[in-house]
Formats: sequence, structure tokens, C-alpha cells
Amino acid sequence: MDIPLEKKRFSTKMIMTIAGAVVLIALIIYVILASSGGSKLNVEKERISINTATQGVFQENIPVNGIILPITTIYLDALEGGRVEEKFVEDGAVMKKGDPILRLSNTDLELSLVNQETQVYNLLTQMQISQNAARTNTINRVNQFTDVESNLIEAKRLYDLNKGLVEKGVIARQEFIQAENDYNYQKERMRLSKEILKQDTLSVRQESGQAQNSYARTRNALELMRRKVADLIVRAPVDGQLTSLDAEIGQSKNKGERLGQIDVLSGFKVRADIDEHYISRIYNGQTGSFEFNGKSYTLEIKKVFTQVTNGRFQVDMQFTQEIPEGIRRGQTLQIRLALSQEKQAMLIPKGGFFQQTGGNWIFKVSEDGTTAYKVDIRLGSQNTEYYEVLSGLQPGDKVITSSYDNYGDVQELVLKE
Repeated sequence: MDIPLEKKRFSTKMIMTIAGAVVLIALIIYVILASSGGSKLNVEKERISINTATQGVFQENIPVNGIILPITTIYLDALEGGRVEEKFVEDGAVMKKGDPILRLSNTDLELSLVNQETQVYNLLTQMQISQNAARTNTINRVNQFTDVESNLIEAKRLYDLNKGLVEKGVIARQEFIQAENDYNYQKERMRLSKEILKQDTLSVRQESGQAQNSYARTRNALELMRRKVADLIVRAPVDGQLTSLDAEIGQSKNKGERLGQIDVLSGFKVRADIDEHYISRIYNGQTGSFEFNGKSYTLEIKKVFTQVTNGRFQVDMQFTQEIPEGIRRGQTLQIRLALSQEKQAMLIPKGGFFQQTGGNWIFKVSEDGTTAYKVDIRLGSQNTEYYEVLSGLQPGDKVITSSYDNYGDVQELVLKE
């Protein structure tokens, strides 16, 4: 005979499913309660940063990176193209003004110099021949003038003599008239001779001036060509250190190609990169400071480069007083660049809280130091160390400035020792 079995009301699988659902509901309820408006969170004091709001001197500044550069850099370009034949020094050498750096060769330029010299010598020879011919011509004209002058004197003497004799009836009037005509003829010759001699003098002077000008221009062209050939030897334009030399023996260089640079070692400047966000607030005369070997130094902006590249622009700064001892070209500095004048303000130290609050609120510690609660605040400017507090706090208030990453929407913190 079959024995009827009593059917179980709940299976093991069903019981486990119900239990899991209950746990999940309990977890959801816990999370909701934990994140509700009035939730609290226990925090150990040693894990947070508590600072005091203080009244003090505030100056808005931003951190910028600067690199040490020579006070002046002179670029070396090839004034004339050619082949590198000789290097007198290597990169990094300290140069004096006029010291040779390298020598180029340019056959075409050297041949042009020879042709120019030949042209100058030919022109000089032609000038000497022309001057000799002009001198000889002038001598001949002077001799002619002397002859005419002598004939005029003789004709005047005969004229004066015959004039007296014809009045006395000693000679015939025809003879007097002949003497008078000869005298008038000699006077006209004298006038023409003077005019010819005058024109000859002017002509000689003009030709000589033109020849001198032509010779001077040719000489200047020759000197220019000699300088162009001399430029094949690249020399240091100023005292300084040779850097970035890019030339090897046998290498061809084009006219105007960059060969290197000379860094003037009489001083240094600092070139700083600044975010384009501040471009409207940066101008000549602004100052910045940095620490070096335990001492503070001040820099002043002397030049602003307004061209923006990759979201940044550059400024050149110079030391206002002494240059730090031991500083070197290429060294990087961390500079605090001032954007405003100093003023009195309420300050709180900078901290990680700003990333979560945006500066709109902060946890303020109670007077007994056991709790901290949210208060609304309004921040103004900032510098590398402090925020300026415009409202929401009083001097002496203690606030938590460390990160709020783990606090969620907690309204109150319970501070534990």
C-alpha cells in the first residue's frame, strides 16, 4: 500500500532566493539612509588637514616655469654661400669679437674679385692716359695763348707807332690802316684764345671729376667684393660663447643659412611660458619671484610675446638686482608671477577641497572641535599658497582644507581623535 508524502511548502532554492532579495533590499535601504540629507560620517583628525582663516597680506600670483637664457643671443648666418674648408673652434668655445670660427670657399666669388681688381687697374690706367693727354693739350693751348698774346703786344705797338706817324704825315695812311687791322685781328684772336683756354679748363675739370667718380665707384665695388670674399671667413660678431654650431668640413652652406649663435655672457634673462588665459593681464613691468639656494630673487617682465602657441605665450624677464651665483644657461626656475598689488584680505590655505566644492562651500569645524559642518563661502583671487575669502568665514574660523573625495553628500563630519 502506497504511503502519501506531504508536499513541502518552500524549497531550499526558493528560500535562498528570498534571503538574497531581503539582503539586497536592506543594502539599498542602508545606502539611501547613508546618503540622505542629515547623514553623518566619522573622520579621524589625523587623516585630514584643519587650517585657520586668517587676516593678512594677499597678492594674486600664478606659478610659471621659466628657463635661463643669455641676456643677448647673436645668430650666425652665412653671409655668402660656400663649402666648409676649415673649422677653427668647436661648439661651446668662448670667443672674442673678431675671432675666426670657420672658413668657406667660393670659387665664383673669388674669380669675381679677380675680375673686379682687373677692371679697377684698367680704369686707373685709362685715367692716367686721359690725364696725360689732357695735360698735354692744356700745355699746347697755353703756348698758343702765349703766342697770341705776344702778337697782340707787337700789333698794338705798331698801331700806336703808326698812329703818331700818320698824324705827322711821315707814313701813308694805307700803312696805318694795315697796322690797325692787324691790331684788331690780334685782339679778336686774344679774345678767342681766352675763351678756348677757359673752356679747356672747364672741360678738363669736368672730365677729371667724372673720371674720379667713376674710379671711386669702381674702387667701392672692389672693396665691396673684397668684403664679400672676407665674409667667407665667419667671425664672432661679439664677445660670447659659441653654441649650436652646425657646420662640418666638406659641407656646403647656402647664403643666409644658419650656422650657429653667440650667447653673450654678460648676463642672463628668463623666458617664461604662461597660459593664454592670462594674456590680457600680463604687461611690461610686472614682477615675479623665485627661491634659489635658500634666497629669494625678483624678476621683472621686459618683453611680452603675444603670439600664442599650443595655448601658451612667452615673456622675457630680467633680474631686478643681483643675479644668483651659480645659475646656468638652460636651468629651469619655478616663478611666482604677481598679477595684482598687495592688499589686506581674509585667507585660507589652498587644498584639495576646491576640486569637489568649486570654492562654493567648505566644512567648518565647530568651536569644540568635535564636528565639522557645511557652510557656504565665496572665494576671490588665489595665489600659489592661499585663497582669498570674500564671504562666509570670519578670522579664526577653523576649516577642513584636505580632499573631500570620500565624503559624498555627507552634511556633517564627526571628528575623532
